[in-house]
Formats: sequence, structure tokens, C-alpha cells
Amino acid sequence: MTTLLHRAATTPSKTPRRKGNQADGMAVASFILGLVGLLVMNVVLGPLSLILGALALFRGTDRRGRALLGMALGIADLIVLAALVTADGTVSWNFPA
Repeated sequence: MTTLLHRAATTPSKTPRRKGNQADGMAVASFILGLVGLLVMNVVLGPLSLILGALALFRGTDRRGRALLGMALGIADLIVLAALVTADGTVSWNFPA
């Protein structure tokens, strides 16, 4: 009987947060940054999307597909950047008039 009372007294009242919550947030952020990076600032958002997606997978996210899609969009950002640099010679969206 005393062990039950002792366990009840030592258990924390609040349940600790799961690590998966942070990893799920990273997976969603990776997806959103990769998507936005296709339009603007792909030199920054592409690698950031890749890093966040890899971290989310490493930490064991429940949203594995979203993390993989964010990484794929990060790679697409870098491909768009490479196409712009080779076509125009600059790292900006400069269309000829």
C-alpha cells in the first residue's frame, strides 16, 4: 500500500511533451519553406527546408511524408536557383523586357 502512495506522490502532475511534437513542427516548416522557396529567396529557403526535413526525420516525426516532401521541395528550390543562375547569370528573378 505504501508503494502505491509513494508512486502517486512522486509522479509529476503534468505529462511531459513528446519529442514528436517538435519534429512534426519541423516537418511542416520544411514543407512550407520549400513551397515558398520556389517563388522567393530560394537561395536561403531551399537549404533551410532540406535541413529542417532531415532533422524532422532524424527525430522521428509522425509526418514523415511531409518531411520528405519538404526535402524534395528544397531540392527543387536549388534546381530553380541553378537554372536562374545559368540562364541569367545572377541570383535574382530578372526577366528581359
